[in-house]
Formats: sequence, structure tokens, C-alpha cells
Amino acid sequence: APVRPPAPPAVVSQSGGCGVAGGRMTDTRRRVKVYTLNEDRQWDDRGTGHVSSCYVERLKGMSLLVRAESDGSLLLESKINPNTAYQKQQDTLIVWSEAENYDLALSFQEKAGCDEIWEKICQVQGKDPSVDITQDLVDESEEERFDDMSSPGLELPSCELSRLEEIAELVASSLPSPLRREKLALALENEGYIKKLLEIFHVCEDLENIEGLHHLYEIIKGIFLLNRTALFEVMFSEECIMDVIGCLEYDPSLSQSRKHREFLTKTAKFKEVIPISDPELKQKIHQTYRVQYIQDMVLPTPSVFEENMLSTLHSFIFFNKVEIVGMLQEDEKFLTDLFAQLTDEATDEEKRQELVNFLKEFCAFSQTLQPQNRDAFFKTLSNMGILPALEVILGMDDAQVRSAATDIFSYLVEYNPSMVREFVMQEAQQNDDDILLINLIIEHMICDTDPELGGAVLLMGLLRTLVDPENMLATANKTEKTEFLGFFYKHCMHVLTAPLLANTTEDKPSKDDFQTAQLLALILELLTFCVEHHTYHIKNYIINKDILRRVLVLMASKHAFLALCALRFKRKIIGLKDEFYNRYIMKSFLFEPVVKAFLNNGSRYNLMNSAIIEMFEFIRVEDIKSLTAHVIENYWKALEDVDYVQTFKGLKLRFEQQRERQDNPKLDSMRSILRNHRYRRDARTLEDEEEMWFNTDEDDMEDGEAVVPPSDKTKNDEDIMDPISKFMERKKLKESEEKEVLLKTNLSGRQSPSFKLSFSSGTKSNLTSQSSASNLPGSPGSPGSPGSPGSPGSVSKSTSQMAAITTK
Repeated sequence: APVRPPAPPAVVSQSGGCGVAGGRMTDTRRRVKVYTLNEDRQWDDRGTGHVSSCYVERLKGMSLLVRAESDGSLLLESKINPNTAYQKQQDTLIVWSEAENYDLALSFQEKAGCDEIWEKICQVQGKDPSVDITQDLVDESEEERFDDMSSPGLELPSCELSRLEEIAELVASSLPSPLRREKLALALENEGYIKKLLEIFHVCEDLENIEGLHHLYEIIKGIFLLNRTALFEVMFSEECIMDVIGCLEYDPSLSQSRKHREFLTKTAKFKEVIPISDPELKQKIHQTYRVQYIQDMVLPTPSVFEENMLSTLHSFIFFNKVEIVGMLQEDEKFLTDLFAQLTDEATDEEKRQELVNFLKEFCAFSQTLQPQNRDAFFKTLSNMGILPALEVILGMDDAQVRSAATDIFSYLVEYNPSMVREFVMQEAQQNDDDILLINLIIEHMICDTDPELGGAVLLMGLLRTLVDPENMLATANKTEKTEFLGFFYKHCMHVLTAPLLANTTEDKPSKDDFQTAQLLALILELLTFCVEHHTYHIKNYIINKDILRRVLVLMASKHAFLALCALRFKRKIIGLKDEFYNRYIMKSFLFEPVVKAFLNNGSRYNLMNSAIIEMFEFIRVEDIKSLTAHVIENYWKALEDVDYVQTFKGLKLRFEQQRERQDNPKLDSMRSILRNHRYRRDARTLEDEEEMWFNTDEDDMEDGEAVVPPSDKTKNDEDIMDPISKFMERKKLKESEEKEVLLKTNLSGRQSPSFKLSFSSGTKSNLTSQSSASNLPGSPGSPGSPGSPGSPGSVSKSTSQMAAITTK
């Protein structure tokens, strides 16, 4: 017997153990949940109700009835069949199979109710209620031991119409045991039994003996489940296969027979786009199509117990396809004729469509090949001229032909992108840019008529594979990356960017419909990939063609996803920290569209807002000096009121630090003196030490060290006080507005840990508001740390040291 799936969940008692239906108390002993087993071998709950057993006239026998407790409707009406194996599990479950692949279960709330119904079932079947299963099943190990002791073979009943039922029962009983399956398969092979069964099939059809045809269906289906290649070879032979399909038309569970043979002989037509001279190859193609049809359409969906029993059928189809590809590959005349007709202008459109569809299916078959065989297959196609043929086909008007050609091209690119790259570079020496294979692909992507751009997405993926340096080869004699990217930017990039340039001639996109926006987003995605991977090729192209300015026009699009694509493109460029790009951005004032989009976005907290802030935060954290100065000098007035993040104030402070250094070159020499006399407990780099001198004040001392060690203080004071005193005099003359902004920032308590004030501003804060600063609470992250605002350590060390310096 097949192993049962896991038991369904038990019924949970409700209302203190009493079932309530229609406002009255009911007997909870008979309260059950009804479950059926679905195709995924999971139990589906069909409802809760109360079970009873009684004689049902319509079913001519004792039956189990379950009525829903909610409305009294009938949830289950099942005749207790004398031959059905009912099984009791866990004291509260009764499970059985109603029909093939249809298992039922009753889950009782109480054991007493389960026992009562079990007694009724056993009474009908004449069994003792003490058993847990009503039909005796011989233990498989005992059965196999019995078989081992018996004769080595299995004796089949004589193949007669009158004994079909007996044969069907024998086949069904053999399937659960591997040993009996093996013996049955050997008996069927040795006695030529399948052909005899198919002869009886003709007799049954002539006599319209439906019962016999139903038995034959069960027999043939059982033979499939024996999983034997030798039996399949007989069943799928030219003389037998249609009769086998005929047997499988008479499924007993269907009221009417299916017309599979009629479909295969009258509807399905075999087209020889190029005449196949080899009769063996032709027969193999017919056989494979029919066996695939049996697997996909004729055989019922296998249950969880039968899935592994059809593995040999899958293998049969797989090896047939391998043979077909191999035989076609070896037929040079066939392939030569195929490619000649494909590229011949005299070939009519219908014929060409059939040829392309054949080639597409041929390539699809090749996916089943082992890597070594697939290499040989694509090498053969390459030698036959598949890429020049595709170039011709892609230039044709027929959309269906072009679509199939695109699918074939995708197989080639996925298999060997280097082969495709080598071809397009060679053809560039002979042809104009317009008819280059890659440019045809780009044009098909741009002209995709699908509203969702399904084809364009596929083609963009192929282009990305072709321009990806990761899969490019480098040899001693040549570098594929250098050669191909040089070719691509010279001959193809202008075709790719044409829709972008055409749509961004004004201050906002000239076309802003959804399909255009999707296409431009795809193009931007590829350009962003190029920025990341192509270094100087894309840099020269962007700067010479002013591409970034054009891209940022799309920030004004009504489609947020397109505006974000444009922003991501710029963010990728800034992320390179390349001064060539930075000078280009500053010269063309290319932060203006971004700032404008930020201000237009207003107070909305969305992805656009976060992405723009992140870009400026990157500039601040990475301290990109040229961009920091550019942003503050040109856009500070627009951004100074943004105070819900410290990013823009932080940028302003970075800018002030830079300007101070430029105005006071003596500070550079002072930095080096201090660096030589300081000690440090951690392994900071020299650059970090320099930053610490200029970026630290009472609020931000990260490591509580005195900037000048006590032992060296007197000597250093004498050496450096004069320039610092002059510096402090100059700082006192700063504009009052800047002083207020910096003071407010210092006292706001909202500073991020990485936000550092300059030396000068920190000193002013200490001198002008010493009492306020000393009363600030410690930072939440480190309440007692030496450098946190208001902690005792910072007042005693930092403040006293600052006072000593400024009062001298």
C-alpha cells in the first residue's frame, strides 16, 4: 500500500468542548473535520460538521454522511465500499482513498466518536473493529521473501479478452513491490505480451467493448510505471505507438474518450522545411514528438508516489533529442541548404518564417546536450555562417521572423559572447554602421512595440553581456577588452544613446509617456553599467557628448523611476571620485537639476529625497573638496534651511575648513610641528591626524587626548603662539551671520558623531558660551566618554587647554 501523507490536523475543541450549531447544543463525539488530499499532497480542510452512517438508497449501501455544523449542508456522502482499505490513525483519524488520487480523511474531536464510526465501517466489511486497517496487506519484506522462494519468473495469464480484468489486477498489485515490478517487466518482454495486448485493443474497439478498453487503459498505464527502457522501445515503435496512445484514450475516470490519435494524425502536421533524406532521422523526429505528447498530454499527472516511476520516460525523450541534433549536425547538405535559403532574397516570407522557427527549435534542442557536444554544435553553426544569416534576418520587416532570430541570437550570446564580438568587429571593416549586427539589435530594442518592453529587456541583457569586460579574453597578442570597447564606442554607442539625446534637447523631456520612459530607463541602466566597468572609454564619451547634462534633464520627468535612474547615473559618476568628471560637473553646473528636483520634492519623505541627500552625504564623508566648494558657493542659499539632516551644514563646515587652510598657509607648517610632538594610542594615518587638529573641538574630541602633550607644552606654546594669536584675531572679524549658524550647530545637540566643527569655530564657541556648553548633557551613545559634550573630562582637558592657548 502507498505510504500515507502526514495526517491532517486534529479538530480543536471549541466552546468548552461543546459544538454549537444553529443555536443548540450538539453531540461533540460525532464532530469531525473533513479533509481531502490535493495535488501537492497537502490536506485541504473542507469544513467542520457531524458524521453519521446510514443506508443511502441512491448509492445502494451503507454510507458515511457529514453535514456542516454551520448550515446543515452536505459536506460528504461516501458509500462504505466492501473492498476499500480504511485506516484508523492516532485514535481520532480515519483515512481512505475514494478513487485514484483522491484521498479522504475524517478527523474526530473525540476518540469515542471515531470508535463508533470505525465499528460501522468494520461491520460493513465484516472485519473485527480491533484492526487499524480493514484490508489485509502482506508486509513487503515477507512478500519478497515469498517471491524469492517461488519460481524466478512471473506467470502471466493468457492474453485473452476475457482475462483483461485479471491482467489489470496483476499489473496493479505488482507496482508497489520493486521485485514484482522487475519480474513483471521481464515477463512482458520475453513473451511479446504488449503486441498481443494491442491486438486485443483493436478487437475491443471493433466490438465497442468499453469495459475491456478501460482495463487496457489501466494495464498500459501500469506498464509505463514499470519504468523499463526495453518496454518503451516496443511501445514507441512505429507499429505500436499509435495503438498505445489509443489505449490511453479510454480513461475510466472520464465520461468520454479523448481523441488523441485524431489530433496527431489530422491536426498536427510535420513540415519538412528542408527535405530530410535520412529515413532514420525522420522516424526519430516523429517518435520524439509523439512520446513528448504522451508525456505532456496523454498520461495523467503522476502522483507523489509515481513521479520517480517515469524517470526512464524523461531519459528516453532526452536521448532522442541528443540523437536528432547529432544527426542533423552531421548532415552538411541539410545545413548548407538551410542557411542558403534563409539568406536568399528570393525565399518567400512564409518559407523563411518556417526556416527560422526550425533553426530556433534546433538551438533549443541543443540546450539538452552535454557541454562538449554543445561546443561542437555551436562551432558547426558558426562555420555554416549563422551570424551573417542572423544579420540578414534581423534586417527584414517580418516581426515574427525577427523575434525568432532574436531568440537564436540569445542562445549564441549566452553560449559564447567572444564569438559574437569577434564577428561584429570583422564585419565593421566591410559594412556601414547601420547594418552592423549589434546596431540591428539596438534598433530592435529601441523599436520594441510591446507596451511592457519585454523584448527590449531581453536585448538589453544581451548587450550588457557583450560589453561586460568580465567575460572578455586577454591573450599575449591582443586584448579583447581594448579592441571591442574601442569598436563599440566608435560604431555603436551613438545608436544606443540616440533616443536619449533626441528626448532631452529642452529643459524637460520632449516625450514623457510610459513606454518612452521605460526605454530611457533601460538605456540609462546600460550606461550606468558602462560608467562602472569601462573607465576611460565612457568618460571620454560622456564629457565630449555632454551626456550627463542630457541625462539630468530626465530629473524633470513625471515618472519617478526615470528621474531616479538619471540620479543613479550621476551618483555612479560621483562615486568614482574622478577629477575629470568633477571638473566637467562644475563647469556645466550639473548640480542645478538635482537641487531643483530636491526643492520641488518639498517635504515629502520618499526615495527621491533620500537618494539626493545620500549623494551629498557621500561628497561630505569622502571630502571631495572640489565638489564641496562648488555646491556651497553656488547652492548654499537654496540648501541652508534644510535642518532635518546635518548633511548640508556639514558640507558648509567642510568648505569653511578648506578656505581657512587656503587663506592661512602657515597652518600647514604648524600642522607638521604638532604632528611631530604628539603621541597617539591608536594607529591613525598621518592624514587622519591632520584632520583631527583642524576638526576637533570640545564637542567632538573622539579620544580625550590633549592636542599637545603636557611635557612638551611650554616649548610648543612658545613656538606656535604667535601665528595662532594672529589667526584668532582674524577669526574674530568673521561675519556675525556665520558665527550664529556655527554656534547654533554647536549647541543643537543633534550633531551626528562624524560631524566635526573646525578649530576656529570651536574656539569661538568656547569663548562666547562657555557656561552653556559645559551644562550640556552627555551624548546618549557614550555618556561618560572624555570627548562627549558636558562630560567632566572634556571640560578639564579640552576647555582648559583652549583657554590657555587663546589667553596667552
